[in-house]
Amino acid sequence: MDRKRIEDIVSGYSDDITIGVLGSHSALEIGHGAKQEDYKTLVVCEKGREKTYTEQYNNLFDEVLLLDSFGDMIEEENQEFLRENNTIFVPNRSFSVYVGYDNIEDELEVPLLGSRNMLRTEERDIEGNQYDLLDAAGITKPKMFDSPSNIDRTVIVKVPEKTRSIERAFFYANSPEEYHKKANERIEKGIIDPDALEDATIEEYVKGAKFNANYFWSPIKKEIDLLGFDRRIQTDLDGVLDLPADEQLELGASPQNVEIGHMGATMRESQIEMIFEEGLKFVEASEKEYPPGIIGLFALQGAVTKELEFYVFDVSPRIPGCPCVEPTSPYMKYKYMKDVGPGRRVAMEINTAIEQNEIEKIVT
Repeated sequence: MDRKRIEDIVSGYSDDITIGVLGSHSALEIGHGAKQEDYKTLVVCEKGREKTYTEQYNNLFDEVLLLDSFGDMIEEENQEFLRENNTIFVPNRSFSVYVGYDNIEDELEVPLLGSRNMLRTEERDIEGNQYDLLDAAGITKPKMFDSPSNIDRTVIVKVPEKTRSIERAFFYANSPEEYHKKANERIEKGIIDPDALEDATIEEYVKGAKFNANYFWSPIKKEIDLLGFDRRIQTDLDGVLDLPADEQLELGASPQNVEIGHMGATMRESQIEMIFEEGLKFVEASEKEYPPGIIGLFALQGAVTKELEFYVFDVSPRIPGCPCVEPTSPYMKYKYMKDVGPGRRVAMEINTAIEQNEIEKIVT
């Protein structure tokens, strides 16, 4: 998508901006944050999964665009509806998956507060992916293995699930033999497809405390905010880990890391500067590799080792699934003297862009 086309569209908007989001993943957070700053809101819903937004939390959304399929968002009449409402759309993971990268990059003429050309970097099997960005940024990541025959330490294998490719059927191995044994178990159980193993990511398992660091980069102020940290709640992995060790062995389960929720976390203050530095490295690398670079919300997900080094093993180049950071992480409160979550920070950036007549700087 030609950015000039998007700039022309948003420059034709009135100041009566609507903040839009796909009805999944983190839509409630975006809607709530927009309302905190007195913006109109719009949610795009798919029939059969809309009640959370149209009934239980309908106070958060002024307009609902109800579609047979999320992919119908690119139909011209639906795009026109979004533009007529002066919509600036906030991308989330579901938006990337269900609308699709090709459609987002080539067909969707709706301004995004986010980095349209970076959404695809989340996929690990493309050139110029998140791992390449981490390398370009000089951010420490786990050792990667090109072949299971090279495994010489504990590794985590990331492979799409057979029936739900959006989910990754992670498993662990300490040797080539264990890799093949566990891979075959999951193939037999129908969890993964043997062809998917060809593109599986095999990376060193980092023994450290897990932290997802959530950021906001303002291209107007040239400032980075640390929204806070969260950690994942996963099924059925968490259920297996709740068992005593001997019961885990007796169960003989093949646990899956299916993300079902998040919990908030804080980090000791002596390491906060390191987290800001890593975020700025990523911002600078993204500006060089994918101009104009990251805009708005993003996350670096990783682990801090006993040597207090932050290893990053996953990047979210859009709003992460972290609605818990507003009530549980104090870092934005320290800066702004009020609670600010991801949704409110988006709305605050739009405020700044309107006030300074620089709305074109925050959209792609």
